[in-house]
Amino acid sequence: MFRLIWALSVHTRYFLRRYMPTNVLLDAIRTRRGLRWGLPAMLLTISYLYAVNLCVQLIAGGGPGWLHLLVLLFIYNAMKFAIMGPVSLVLLLRARLREHAARRREQRADHRPMVAA
Repeated sequence: MFRLIWALSVHTRYFLRRYMPTNVLLDAIRTRRGLRWGLPAMLLTISYLYAVNLCVQLIAGGGPGWLHLLVLLFIYNAMKFAIMGPVSLVLLLRARLREHAARRREQRADHRPMVAA
């Protein structure tokens, strides 16, 4: 039974990582080329919070109960994008420091005199 639950969770995670738009976008931001888009992606948080506000107003006005699920989904996605902004800045800084160190090592290696044996 435990094995079945484990396999189901693995397949669910794979499906969500592969096909859900927010996860695809966050995976693209985590690449080296996409790190610079972390802060602009934080602006999506505003649109998700606006959607939460609209759903809450509809619920308060007598809307259907399934809108509560959308509220949870929108809040979760807003949190993912709000967190990804600062995380992408840290990852970008770390990547640039690594690239700078690699460039310095290459320059030092190019300027070393050849030692004759």
